[in-house]
Amino acid sequence: MNITMLGTGYVGLVSGTCFSEFGFNVCCVDKDQEKILSLNSNIVPIYEPGLESLIQKNKNSGRLTFSDDIDGNIKKADVIFIAVGTPTRRGDGHADLTYVFQAAEQIANKMDGYTLVVTKSTVPVGTGLEVKEIIKKVNPNADFDVVSNPEFLREGNAIQDFMRPDRVVVGCESEKAKKIISALYKPLYLIETPILFTDLKTAELIKYSANAFLAVKISYINQMADLCEKVGADVHDVAKGIGLDKRIGNKFLHPGPGYGGSCFPKDTLALVKTANQNNSNISIVDTVVQYNSQRKSDMAKKILNELGNNFKNKKVSILGLSFKPETDDMRDSPSLDIIPILQEKGVSISAYDPVAMDEAKKLLKNIEFANDLETCLHNSDALVILTEWNEFRSLFPDYLSKHMKGNTVIDLRNALDPENFIDSNFNLVQIGRARQTNQ
Repeated sequence: MNITMLGTGYVGLVSGTCFSEFGFNVCCVDKDQEKILSLNSNIVPIYEPGLESLIQKNKNSGRLTFSDDIDGNIKKADVIFIAVGTPTRRGDGHADLTYVFQAAEQIANKMDGYTLVVTKSTVPVGTGLEVKEIIKKVNPNADFDVVSNPEFLREGNAIQDFMRPDRVVVGCESEKAKKIISALYKPLYLIETPILFTDLKTAELIKYSANAFLAVKISYINQMADLCEKVGADVHDVAKGIGLDKRIGNKFLHPGPGYGGSCFPKDTLALVKTANQNNSNISIVDTVVQYNSQRKSDMAKKILNELGNNFKNKKVSILGLSFKPETDDMRDSPSLDIIPILQEKGVSISAYDPVAMDEAKKLLKNIEFANDLETCLHNSDALVILTEWNEFRSLFPDYLSKHMKGNTVIDLRNALDPENFIDSNFNLVQIGRARQTNQ
């Protein structure tokens, strides 16, 4: 079975590579010739643990190829996955489906024989039916089915999520399409992965509902963290106490400066817009969208409060720039909101991230980007942890005192063990926890 993956972004590249690992012939295509040239030169444009080696393995086997010949690979495909971007549309917050509809037209013009068209991109409810109508209109004689197969890949854990997923969701309209998708995911049947077959609209809504629910959990524990600080409780014990309830679970109950990344911000906003269009009340998600935006500003104020009044003479070391560890993704990262607010007050910034430096340099200006941890910490008045990379978790007062001028540590991910700072000369400020202070 020949698979063509339209789009070599995060979803397309990971999904295409993993399908080739399942034993299928996969060609990932993109109109960006420079990206295709890089991939054919063994240069992977994104950082994802395990992806580079898996690409190389399947390229060597001949099962995985990269091409800018979109038309030719559409023509020879049995299954075509649409994995193009669906960014937030400027001005109104809806998902921009321009690339999805362009892909549908291109497929309609070049498909040859029965073809299964699968939307892998995250799209609003009803998009699959629109793709179907576009193909019918452009090519009335086309023999095809449209399937919705949303992805549930976590950046930093995407290979494992594809190979051993919690579930696979498939929206389809025919037994023929169901059989083909079942064949694609046959390796997962062997490990008894639940595969849920629904209609197109339901599959699309499952994706948005899942991301919105997780965003609600993140915002909920962040609000509980704020309350913990005011009443003198410990948010980690609160999270553990409620997470042990199997109806709630312990995932996504980690306090921080707000969610970011390529999915939660745009998907929650798109879901709100879809609900508004259909006169349906999802005020919980709407509130979360607004709260998460304000959360990042509040975290900047939290940092400024710890610096005192003389901001212009203060240097702050920022550790972590990506929205989460194990990725170089800077999309909607809290650092993009927090750092400019500090700079507006005259704070000097030194920053370090193990992986995301190149991406960060495209988005953040007037910053001293340090090549290592020690350079970043040198002579700083305060340290702020924005991303909980593992190498930051082992920072101890003795080490910090050798490099920092000041004694303030603001840990917005609660990555550090507060017991290590007891009886030290450092003030450790975390989220939802009593501060460790030298006073």
